[in-house]
This record gives sequence, structure tokens and C-alpha cells, in this order.
Amino acid sequence: MKVGDTISFRFGKGTKEGVVVRIHQKKVYMRVDFPRHKGKLICRKIHDLEGGTQKGEKAAKGKKK
Repeated sequence: MKVGDTISFRFGKGTKEGVVVRIHQKKVYMRVDFPRHKGKLICRKIHDLEGGTQKGEKAAKGKKK
């Protein structure tokens, strides 16, 4: 991931595409075009964009018997 790359991310019920503006240690700032707000600056965690476990999903834990 570099500055200027186009990234798609989950937003609401669908996905949006944005252009990376800044990258920090744990966060990414992107410019996204919305119908009523062109060029809005959105901040997301790198962990959420690259995969990992999604919010609401729990890792399967096995019980020892």
C-alpha cells in the first residue's frame, strides 16, 4: 500500500473506492467521492483494510475436554 493507490473498502452495506492520501503506523487516510460530498477524507485502520478478522466475527475457539 502506497500513497496514490486506489483501495476498495467496506462502507455501509456495500463497498467504496478511495485514493490513499496519507499512511501512518496504524491508520490510512483516503479521499473518497460520495454523491453529495466529493473528495471527503476518510480514516481507516490498516488492519481493517488488509483483512484480518472483521468486526462482529469471533475466532473459533475449541474447548479442551
